[in-house]
Amino acid sequence: MDRFPSTTIFPDTTDDLSMQMAVIWGQIKAPLIVPLLKLAVVVCLIMSVMLFIERVYMGIVIALVKLFGRKPDKRFKWEAIKDDVELGNSAYPMVLVQIPMYNEREVYQLSIGAACGLSWPSDRIVIQVLDDSTDPTIKDMVELECQRWASKGINIKYEIRDNRNGYKAGALKEGMKHSYVKHCDYVVIFDADFQPEPDFLWRTIPFLVHNPELALVQARWKF
Repeated sequence: MDRFPSTTIFPDTTDDLSMQMAVIWGQIKAPLIVPLLKLAVVVCLIMSVMLFIERVYMGIVIALVKLFGRKPDKRFKWEAIKDDVELGNSAYPMVLVQIPMYNEREVYQLSIGAACGLSWPSDRIVIQVLDDSTDPTIKDMVELECQRWASKGINIKYEIRDNRNGYKAGALKEGMKHSYVKHCDYVVIFDADFQPEPDFLWRTIPFLVHNPELALVQARWKF
């Protein structure tokens, strides 16, 4: 009895498929790919023109501001707060400095140190550290830092709460409920990574003192 070989031989279609794919690619390349590439080039050109116009516009605005813009001390009255022999330090407004914190391991010393280094009569300023940290170790570190500055005669308060309602805004609001706050005339808020210059209050508080219509003064951020 004749036997058929166990291996069946199929015709090799690899070359045919390759040729078919090449033909299909050649047919769709011109009507599909080329228009897409042209569209991409046009979009890039439009975006480049828009960026150029924006740069020119910003340059014109900056130039006009430098030429004709008025600085804050020209628009609003600013005079240095003068010493009063009779009133002494009470001639200076009482300032509350709030520093809300949340697990600020890397920056708490810098921010607290900068706030405690502000140049202002020591009996006319209160540094209030509002610590919402959830890490007990960090809470202890922040509290010890506050105690260290308090031992140097700085009027610094370390405040915590048993919840985080409202997050940072809630902490600031809660800080305003303490009895000593009612004696303060102005409130200064620094984020935990801010490091104000020592003369920050001397440069900003006079705007509020001499311009009662102003509700706030926002200064340049510096980290």
